[in-house]
Amino acid sequence: MASRTSRPGPAPRARGGSRRRRLPLRLLLPLLVLVALMAMLMLRGYVHSEILADHRVGPPAANDRVPKDILKGGPVIDTRDGKPAGLELPDHELVLTFDDGPDPMWTPKVLDVLKKHEAHAVFFITGTMASRHPDLVQRMVDEGHEIGLHTFNHPDLSLQSKSRIDWELSQNQLALAGAAGIRTSLFRPPYSSFAHVMDNKSWPVTEYIGSKGYITIVNDTDSEDWRRPGVEKIISNATPKNGEGAIVLMHDSGGDRSQTVAALDRFITGLKDQGYRFDTLTAALDAPSAHTPVAGLEAVKGEAWVFLVQASEKITGVLVAGLAVVGVLVFGRLGLMLILSVAHARRVRRRNFSWGTPVTEPVSVLVPAYNEAKCIEQTVRSLVASDHPIEVLVIDDGSSDGTARIVENLGLPGVRVVRQLNAGKPAALNRGIANARHDIIVMMDGDTVFEPTTVRELVQPFGDPRVGAVAGNAKVGNRDSLIGAWQHIEYVMGFNLDRRMYDVLRCMPTIPGAVGAFRRSALERVGGMSDDTLAEDTDITMALHRDGWHVVYAEKAIAWTEAPESVQQLWSQRYRWSYGTMQAIWKHRRALVDRGPSGRFGRVGLPLVSMFMVVAPLLAPLIDVFLLYGLVFGPTEKTIGAWLGVLAVQGVCAAYAFHLDKERMTHLISLPLQQLLYRQLMYVVLLQSWITALTGGRLRWQKLRRTGAVGLPGGGSPTPQRQMDGRPVA
Repeated sequence: MASRTSRPGPAPRARGGSRRRRLPLRLLLPLLVLVALMAMLMLRGYVHSEILADHRVGPPAANDRVPKDILKGGPVIDTRDGKPAGLELPDHELVLTFDDGPDPMWTPKVLDVLKKHEAHAVFFITGTMASRHPDLVQRMVDEGHEIGLHTFNHPDLSLQSKSRIDWELSQNQLALAGAAGIRTSLFRPPYSSFAHVMDNKSWPVTEYIGSKGYITIVNDTDSEDWRRPGVEKIISNATPKNGEGAIVLMHDSGGDRSQTVAALDRFITGLKDQGYRFDTLTAALDAPSAHTPVAGLEAVKGEAWVFLVQASEKITGVLVAGLAVVGVLVFGRLGLMLILSVAHARRVRRRNFSWGTPVTEPVSVLVPAYNEAKCIEQTVRSLVASDHPIEVLVIDDGSSDGTARIVENLGLPGVRVVRQLNAGKPAALNRGIANARHDIIVMMDGDTVFEPTTVRELVQPFGDPRVGAVAGNAKVGNRDSLIGAWQHIEYVMGFNLDRRMYDVLRCMPTIPGAVGAFRRSALERVGGMSDDTLAEDTDITMALHRDGWHVVYAEKAIAWTEAPESVQQLWSQRYRWSYGTMQAIWKHRRALVDRGPSGRFGRVGLPLVSMFMVVAPLLAPLIDVFLLYGLVFGPTEKTIGAWLGVLAVQGVCAAYAFHLDKERMTHLISLPLQQLLYRQLMYVVLLQSWITALTGGRLRWQKLRRTGAVGLPGGGSPTPQRQMDGRPVA
């Protein structure tokens, strides 16, 4: 039951009489957050070579169309003026080149060795690594080294189109501009080696790149450090013969480069003793610098690119940390639920278990009702059939559909109607408490149906004088639709299994509005029902804990409630629940520093409720975000395996919960679909609640449309719908 305290006015009309529909901020903000996070994740995948990467390597080809001057020439290939030339380095000039960086672990160590020996080198950087580690690119430039391009994603360019080649070069330059504020005219193709192995597939690429103003650099000596053959072998491979000049190929990224760093130190020392000089390529050739400063729009675009990449790295790091947190919370909650629910079931199902002296005195049942004409008769008749002595008070909260008149016309014994102007559910309940005649008060919603034994089972825990409130077992009656089945799983697993866990931990967060019982004295001590939050049931439960009362769960006190039957109604209900829970947590935050029972609840109950009911659901979408990312960009098999593992654990918990509640397992068939669709809706609702809370919004009560289709199993309660067949149906 939900009461309204205000009604929205008509929407403004645009010219021509049509309504202007604007997307509400509470919907727009979650959408923008989701789009931004997905964009950051996609950008992260892009710069980590997980998106648009091409790892193919072409096989060797013939070289009959490659000019002989190139095949027999030097490692510096210049095709810029249409006259191909292969240049060699002067004797005793060594140009150290490092590919695939910068790497945050190995590049600084390489730079330290070069600085130690006052040597310079050329670093052929990839755009992906330069975008992620711009500080290292800047350090290279600051320390006098030269930069060359090595494409953005490191593909074999002989297999790519001209547009892809242009894209690889421009993105590589963009990253360099953002990292160090320069452009470069030096280029080294991925998977290249010596000039004499140039073939008919790689040569056209070299010509095309030359037409773009680049000089292509291959090498004279290959250290083969990527094989990790040992320090001695690396030095041997890199050493030129007979004092000749050479371009030496090494790597500062792409794996363990400890052998490269160790070999580099000895290599420079040894060859310096032989009269070799270690300089940049343009210095060795006595040519103008390959670097050109960038300015204006080009500089702004480069800086913006690096900024966005850095932001995506940080945000993705936060998302990964959040995924780890939610993993711990989800599996921790599932583990706690399994272990503690087993303990709870064993305790309350022992043959000699008793709450104390059996409770036989009459109780008052309060039914707050606002426009419940479709279902109020079934609700009241189910109460009259109770096997425990009760009085029934229907508090009509300003209904406009004749709810009160329907109850009065029934003429049922022990049923009274209390009328009031529309003031909200908390006010209706307080009005009922004031008019109740008995010391134990049961509260239920106007769309709920009790079994004959529900009230008796619900009040038995009051045989323990420490118990101030009891939560009953709320079940979804209209479970035959898909959305109803999903809510059925949620009620049995997410609510009732949770309540067993919280019962054992003595920090039950919520007495469900559909079925709960209270001591009058406990209610009076905490000031009755409050309208400070939209979750008055959670608010009163927390208040009772803080006052020192025990709140327990009665599994046999079963109530059948009508769950929302449309996405819009479900959204409204859960939005109010989520927002109200946050309000209640904030209202009782001082319990964290209190002493006694209030402090115990504050330091045990509030953290658990916050983690399991607010933080975990808020972060849980990360599981699905990374699932989607893994399915599209890989590793697909591991991603599917991990998700199925999580689903299996949830399936075990759900099956055990259904076993405890003696529910049919057939409804669990829809569990995988629930995890894929239903949970996403709950995530967005919770995110919307967060945004409403952070922006200071105020949510009105929403009245859900009722069908009156829920009755008792076996037709125990009259219903205008078709007869029930041993279970609630819609």
